[in-house]
Parts: sequence; C-alpha cells; structure tokens
Amino acid sequence: MPRRSYHHGNLREALVQAALDLIASKGPAGFTFAEAARSAGVSPAAPYRHFRDRDALLADVAHQGFERFEAFLATAWNDGRPDPRTAFSNLGKAYLAFARTEPAYYSAMFEAGVPASDHPELRKASDRAFAVVRTASEALCASLPRESRPPALMMALHIWATSHGIASLFARGDTSRRSLPMSPEDLLEAAMLIYLQGLGLDAAKP
Repeated sequence: MPRRSYHHGNLREALVQAALDLIASKGPAGFTFAEAARSAGVSPAAPYRHFRDRDALLADVAHQGFERFEAFLATAWNDGRPDPRTAFSNLGKAYLAFARTEPAYYSAMFEAGVPASDHPELRKASDRAFAVVRTASEALCASLPRESRPPALMMALHIWATSHGIASLFARGDTSRRSLPMSPEDLLEAAMLIYLQGLGLDAAKP
C-alpha cells in the first residue's frame, strides 16, 4: 500500500480516517492498531503519539461520531420548530439518515464495545446527543395534562431504543442493512404514531 503523506499536526486525523475506512470494510473489531497505522501510511509506533491503544483510537472515532450525531439531531429538532410534532418527526428521520450516511461512525459509536466509562469525553458527547432526544420528549410531554404525563426520561429512552433498532436493522448504509417491504422512515413513523397515541398524544396534530 502506498504511504500517505501527512504533515505534523494532522496525524491524529489521518489515523481516525484510516480507522473509519477499516471499520467500513472490516467492522470495528476487524482490524488491529498496526493495520490502522499501515492504512494511514505511518510506522506501527506512530499512533502511540496520540493514542495509547486501539480502544483509544476507536473511542476518538466514536467521540467524533457522537458530535456529528448531536449536530444532525439538533438541526432536525430545530428547537421544536415549526411545532413540536413536526420537529419530532424530523428528528426521527435524522436518526435514520445518520445511520445511512455515516455507517462507519455509527458502527464505532454503537458496536465497537469501547467502555464509555473509560473515556469521559466520549460519555459526554454521547450524553449530549441523547439530550436532544430528551428535550424533544419533554416538549411532547408538556402538551399532556400534568397528571397523565409519563416521565420524560423514560419516554426519551423508548424513543431512542425504537429509533436505534430500526436504524440498525433497516437504515444502515452498509451490508448490515436488512431488506424491508417499506421505507425505514415509514416504519419508524408508524411505530411512533402507535407509541404516542398510547400516551394520549395524537401525533397527526401539531
């Protein structure tokens, strides 16, 4: 493999990109630290300037992924505009779109098996992405009578789990995607309609 040229200061990003390429072709568990170095066109010792081991490299990839994911979700939510129901629908579509357009990041975020507890910045980035979903849940809960509102955290976890399941199974932009007789967006919309109606929310109305 021809060596890639890089300048001092961007070795870290070269290694992250190499890891993304390898994740796309082999999965997050399918390559070694040395392979990442070779793919980046550097010596096996070079990655240790920035990462203590392969898990640290994957944690950095996942961290960047969650930052992108948060921006994706926040843009779709748009502070609940034009109304919370429409913004909520846009949020679900954005979740699926991220899995489709950024499968390597998505895999690093959710399938690499890197303990977030060992990487505080990764945990914070993950929490910020989830906070967008929680904010949307709180906005929807606010439209229910106070005495019948579900816990917003529970609702956010339900929404995250449903979105993640559909994204992982049917909306991936790689070979992990399974066939479906409808679009993933339609499936998620139907699931959320049933869920919200069960809570007493008519998702068809703003």
